Amino acid sequence: MTEDGAEIPTGHGVIQAYLKTIDGSPGVYRMLNAASEVLYVGKARNLRNRVSNYARPSGHSGRIARMISETASMMFLTTRTETEALLLEQNLIKQLKPRYNVLLRDDKSFPNILIPTDHPFPMIKKHRGKRSEKGHYFGPFASAGAVNRTLNQLQRVFLLRNCSDAMFASRTRPCLQYQIKRCAGPCVDKISAEDYGRLVADSKRFLEGKTTDVQANLAAEMSRASEEMEFERAAALRDRIKALTQVQSAQGINPRGVAEADVIALHLENGQACVQVFFIRANQSWGNRDFYPRTPAGAEEPEILEAFLTQFYDDKEPPRLLLLSHPVDNDDLVAQALSERAGRKVEMSVPQRGEKAELVENAARNARESLARKMSESATQNKLLSGLAEAFDLDAPPKRIEVYDNSHIQGTNAVGGMIVAGAEGFLKSQYRKFNIKSDAGANSDDFGMMKEVLTRRFERLLKEDPDRKTDAWPDLLLIDGGAGQVSAVEGIMAELGVDDIAMIGVAKGVDRDHGKEEFHRPGQRPFALRMNDPVLYFVQRLRDEAHRWAIGAHRAKRAKAVSATPLDDIPGVGAARKRALLAHFGSAKAVSRAAIPDLMAVDGISEPLAQKISDFFNAKG
Repeated sequence: MTEDGAEIPTGHGVIQAYLKTIDGSPGVYRMLNAASEVLYVGKARNLRNRVSNYARPSGHSGRIARMISETASMMFLTTRTETEALLLEQNLIKQLKPRYNVLLRDDKSFPNILIPTDHPFPMIKKHRGKRSEKGHYFGPFASAGAVNRTLNQLQRVFLLRNCSDAMFASRTRPCLQYQIKRCAGPCVDKISAEDYGRLVADSKRFLEGKTTDVQANLAAEMSRASEEMEFERAAALRDRIKALTQVQSAQGINPRGVAEADVIALHLENGQACVQVFFIRANQSWGNRDFYPRTPAGAEEPEILEAFLTQFYDDKEPPRLLLLSHPVDNDDLVAQALSERAGRKVEMSVPQRGEKAELVENAARNARESLARKMSESATQNKLLSGLAEAFDLDAPPKRIEVYDNSHIQGTNAVGGMIVAGAEGFLKSQYRKFNIKSDAGANSDDFGMMKEVLTRRFERLLKEDPDRKTDAWPDLLLIDGGAGQVSAVEGIMAELGVDDIAMIGVAKGVDRDHGKEEFHRPGQRPFALRMNDPVLYFVQRLRDEAHRWAIGAHRAKRAKAVSATPLDDIPGVGAARKRALLAHFGSAKAVSRAAIPDLMAVDGISEPLAQKISDFFNAKG
């Protein structure tokens, strides 16, 4: 409706009027409804031609026809090239999340293995995020578990250290890793820099796929040691060769003809999609991950795969080869965009025979099986949500449940936790933790902590989405506590002006037994569910997950506090300089006693900063 009450026109006639204002340039268009909500974001090699297709009154699929019927206005952005249009389209889709677009919902970064180059005895470690540290990166791996397994195997074979630089600098005796033959002991001079460098070079060759060379070198070295009657060294080399053989046999699918590729297979069923990605690097399989993009009704494989590729590689470097289960819309454009992002050629292929086709078929089978499990789990979850609505007299099954819990030890390191669940189970990417900033934490005031958490959570929601247009608003709050907690939460929400969200308090019951929980709702008498009710188990799982999340956040905060040093409080001493000082002096106490010339001997410590460090400790003393 307009301000004078007239109905806003929609449909192909509205779209037709825009043809007078646009030309044949490449660009991006947005289709909006009468409430100015973005329905769809699209790209075009030729904007006029694309929009003229929508202006036709017939000949559209059901999905496109519905979208056109809702369109009240359009917006346009022209670009210099078609590739720019493709990249801009996907950025806008991720930002605006229009309901008629395919959207990749789970887009976390993937871990790598890093061997730094800024230390004479470099460690080998897991790395996630921006590649800002100098060193050699190997990956991506599908999960932290895949990295940890590989690191564990590499330590057995190549004996590289995994301790921090500060710990390395402070060691005076070999650690347990050396005793169990997982480290060469460079911290206490059990190996020379030259020999350790050879271990590093071997590990890099292994991660680059040159395992045959590594094994041949180890065998030759073992033979020389035997000839020179260095039997202890020969036995150690024999153990390393045996460990390397075990690593190679445990690698799983190791394609001979594919050195570097991502194998990407899509399975689409009943409007739901699963994309399975296998990472192949250095002729080795480094794990796989499944994704469940949001697919609007009527979307087909080529459109879904195009959207997946451009969104998935938005912040990741693509490999040289992508092996796909289906052709992609605008494959030339997608390949060009990915090549520009990687700074080299990226090839896309839909193999029909041979080893590459077998890799794709394996990924497709995993996608098919994963989607079947997901659909089965979703059906069970929907049944539980319907049961929850019935048991607690809710208006409808909740789409988003938020569960809150606090964790502290006598008021120290207090943390509030929030977990989220819905039709797709636990939504772990939307979990949040809140460091308690008020005096409530120090005073062990659970009510005060809950007030701080809920106030921060809903003040932010009110600021970012006051009209509740997104799915970030919950329709049920689950509180760990009884009548007192529920009454307090009700008052907090009323103060915030948010009094239409259902809430349930879960109390342990008279005997505090698992299974005898009492449930509290504002203005109603407490009640219990029968012992074998699936809804009871569901609520217990929700509460236990919130408890696990809050305790984990509390332990992490406590561990960080334990490892904190006075150096953290000195202005100008960041993480790198802190590491350098601890590596040079061995401890914060030794830094506090150091003279200014000694401090200046540390890399990165200037005379003014050395003076500042000295003044800091002298003032404290």
